Amino acid sequence: MTLISPPPHHDIYSIEDLAQLIYDLKQVNPDALVSVKLVAEPGVGTIAAGVAKAYADLITISGYDGGTGASPLTSVKYAGNPFEMGVAEAHQVLRANDLRDKIILQADGGLKTGLDVIKAAILGAETFGFGTAPMIALGCKYLRICHLNTCAVGVATQNERLRKEHYIGLPEMVMHYFQFVAEETRELMAQLGVKRLQDLVGRLDLLEVIDGATKKQRQLDFSKLLSDGGVSKDKPQVNNGQRNQPWDKGEQAEEMVTSVLPAIEAKAGGTFHFHLKNTGRSIGARLSGEIAKRYGNHGMSDKPITLKLTGVAGQSFGVWNAGGLNLHLEGDANDYVGKGMAGGEIVIVPPAGSAFDPHTTPIVGNTCLYGATGGKLLAYGTGGERFGVRNSGATAVLEGIGDHGCEYMTGGTVVVLGDTGVNFGAGMSGGMAFLYDLNNQCPDRINPEMVEFCRVDTEETQSYRHYLKSLLTEYHQKTGSATAEALLANFSRDVGKFWLVKSRAIGLDRLLDLFTKGQ
Repeated sequence: MTLISPPPHHDIYSIEDLAQLIYDLKQVNPDALVSVKLVAEPGVGTIAAGVAKAYADLITISGYDGGTGASPLTSVKYAGNPFEMGVAEAHQVLRANDLRDKIILQADGGLKTGLDVIKAAILGAETFGFGTAPMIALGCKYLRICHLNTCAVGVATQNERLRKEHYIGLPEMVMHYFQFVAEETRELMAQLGVKRLQDLVGRLDLLEVIDGATKKQRQLDFSKLLSDGGVSKDKPQVNNGQRNQPWDKGEQAEEMVTSVLPAIEAKAGGTFHFHLKNTGRSIGARLSGEIAKRYGNHGMSDKPITLKLTGVAGQSFGVWNAGGLNLHLEGDANDYVGKGMAGGEIVIVPPAGSAFDPHTTPIVGNTCLYGATGGKLLAYGTGGERFGVRNSGATAVLEGIGDHGCEYMTGGTVVVLGDTGVNFGAGMSGGMAFLYDLNNQCPDRINPEMVEFCRVDTEETQSYRHYLKSLLTEYHQKTGSATAEALLANFSRDVGKFWLVKSRAIGLDRLLDLFTKGQ
């Protein structure tokens, strides 16, 4: 797959989605700083204020002059302003909204010299990002073919031959480059009479507007760029050194950690019971973080912690789920179930005595298993839109899904036992899906651009039938699905109503080989 930079993020469609992602990250690793990168453009200050209110810790303002060689030419030529304009606006708006002390503001995009650092600091930045210049120091020739895997100097490629034969970079090259940048910055600070870099931030009085050399230059108005926005000089110009802590402290998650942590530290496993409310977000993330911190993503798989849960889970149930954490919920869950999960098991079933039909009723929300790399999700009910987008290793079985299922999927297995929405498998380059199709509707709902599909009743798909039957058996055992029970009772007859969907680039033999190797 050729790469596009920046890539689309199908889990973020609003500032609320971004706030949830930031919360997820802070739950799985409470010690981490979360950074959000924004393009320098008109109105970036308002966006920066929103990101600060979403509890990010660091905001990077990226100018048009940076970017990767994988960016489309239209983005390189026509997207973004100089970083100076974006940094100045973000700094002014953050100060006006009493948010500047909560945020570390970084300038990025085309910084090359110590003079760039000085300008960025005066306009409001306190940290500085360098990308292109260090790459050139390592041998990059700016060929802009990063997305093709054919970098002639072996810098931006996964091709071992190109890297071995052409890459000349050494750590000392980058070290020397930054030493000279720091030296120039120190010299310019001395000329300005400033001892510490943080004392330079927001010092607009050190900038002087000079007359332009041409009539057009003399008409430029820098008053807004060099304004303090009417904000009191007493308001902070830099971050106060503290974290931008969310208002939601995740009390239920902390209660779980208190109860379960001794079993994690002793690597003893065990079963624990809790009742959930839909205000409890990112349930499981704190425990996954504690497991991963001590044993890695899969270090507790042989001694799993099992949570028996009831009630309604809020957003991001089982996000970043680690191997060794099994979540069994009797109830339902909102969006992002199993997002980024690496292992373990998530089982969701309707409450006992429910009157609705699980085969046609949603039990999980949108964007489930987004970016998952492993683990298993068994949901006795239907899912929402964008199910399994960018799934690259997780296995899922559920009763139905909405539109755009398995988009950009690269690995794993998804089994759908009911209705499938439109645009299924768009951009799917790996993994496989089994779609139960009673009414022969799936051919019209599958996006055929990158996938092909066939019925699972041929000689060459015999191994896949065995695999499908094993998944249905496990699904029925753990959820009690009436649909799975009926299919297993007449499997030899009904298996022919399943479609096997896979990438065009992978043959059936190769797909089976990857599956048996756990890839």
